[in-house]
Amino acid sequence: MRSPITGTAAGVPFTALPPAGGGAAPLIITWHMLDAPRSDAAFAAALPMHDLPAWRVHLGMPMCGARMVDGSMDAGLELLRKDVLMSALYPFVRQATEEFPAALASIRAQLPVGDGPIGVLGGSLGGVVTLRILTDTEIPVFAGAVVNAAIRLRSVVGLFPGDYPYDDESSRAVDSLDFIAHADSIAGRAPLLVVSGELDHPALRADAARLVDAVGEGTEFLSIEGLAHPLADEPGIEPAPQLPQARTVDAGLTEWFQRHLTDADSR
Repeated sequence: MRSPITGTAAGVPFTALPPAGGGAAPLIITWHMLDAPRSDAAFAAALPMHDLPAWRVHLGMPMCGARMVDGSMDAGLELLRKDVLMSALYPFVRQATEEFPAALASIRAQLPVGDGPIGVLGGSLGGVVTLRILTDTEIPVFAGAVVNAAIRLRSVVGLFPGDYPYDDESSRAVDSLDFIAHADSIAGRAPLLVVSGELDHPALRADAARLVDAVGEGTEFLSIEGLAHPLADEPGIEPAPQLPQARTVDAGLTEWFQRHLTDADSR
């Protein structure tokens, strides 16, 4: 097993896991959760997908990991307290999506990944970024996957205490990240695996099932017994031993991407 490679791509921190044999191989990009594991390095440890003949490059989300202010999550937590949607969740997703094309170009310049279609994977809020890549960009994708994803951002806002004071601006923002409503933009874009923990928040689990139904052909649902929302133990910033439920997710993702790498090769 080769050691992770760390670096930055157009200012975005990353942890890259080489394929077993090293050298040139396809590329899979991931975005981590705000829950544990909440950094690119920790997400790489939770879902390494070691058996894949592909580079797995785990990107850091804004305000997380190497981009934490003063080395702690305090600044990010303060944004969540200030305005969970318009100060934190929505701008984090917008920034991660907008910075991705330049980061992808930098990764291609640094690693032997070629210029073919990529795989994309996101957990929780990182799943929103993955779904935005599928709906709002023309970047070629051979397969995508999301794990305990925020498929309707309105459902995520509802997990926080109190009634959120929606106005016209925040309503437009939250509805722009409702991927059940935008299922037509995902259909036919790339095969999509929707992974849902049996013990995830009920609203997120219901949204996951509804997305699979709405997108239809090319989309699969994988339910993970005993998995709640996090994929790692707290604090979730540094790499940690893989939990049993995360190992099951990892196996499902490995099989999914392997299948579609093979399909891409045959095409």
